Amino acid sequence: MKRKPYDTDLTDDQFALVAPFLPEPKRTGRPPADLREVLNGIFYLVRSGCQWRLLPHDFPPWSTVHTWYRRWRTDGTRGRINEALRRQVRSAAGRDPDPRSSAADSQSVKTTPRGGERGFDNGKKVSGRKRHVWVDSLGLLLAVLVTGADVHDSRAACELFHRRLWEGLPRLEVVYTDTHYAAGYLDEEVFSTTPRSGAWW
Repeated sequence: MKRKPYDTDLTDDQFALVAPFLPEPKRTGRPPADLREVLNGIFYLVRSGCQWRLLPHDFPPWSTVHTWYRRWRTDGTRGRINEALRRQVRSAAGRDPDPRSSAADSQSVKTTPRGGERGFDNGKKVSGRKRHVWVDSLGLLLAVLVTGADVHDSRAACELFHRRLWEGLPRLEVVYTDTHYAAGYLDEEVFSTTPRSGAWW
């Protein structure tokens, strides 16, 4: 890296943690993108809230950064990195890498008409989108889902929990939620199908 660093740039130690999950550069074809700089561009955008096209010019071209971001989101790379780091943090804290308990909640936020699904949350009186977040007992992310603000928590939870319920959570027994998640179809579509015993709520 031959530029002045930004506060959001990865340190050498941080990049060493994620580098094993990134693809090896191809030996033929166009010169490969600097994937560390691609990650730095993504972190800058997330932290600053700028648009893709407004990424500073000392990062790779915004289209390159965006292409890799979409690729890592769809091929599971982003999820694998998050899972590996989550397990490392739990181990460093003296906890089992696999949580026994977890919690889920949502938050409605105002948004502009552009950029995706929108709706009106009648309870919060908010027009926009809703973030549905599921975390482990240390508050580390298990899954996230963004919907229109009008989508009920229990309905969104069916998809939210299905994303991880059968994958990599062998010890999970409890999901703490509020009363918005009390719906018969959630029990039927998600928790009644799990082979594990124990209380989910």
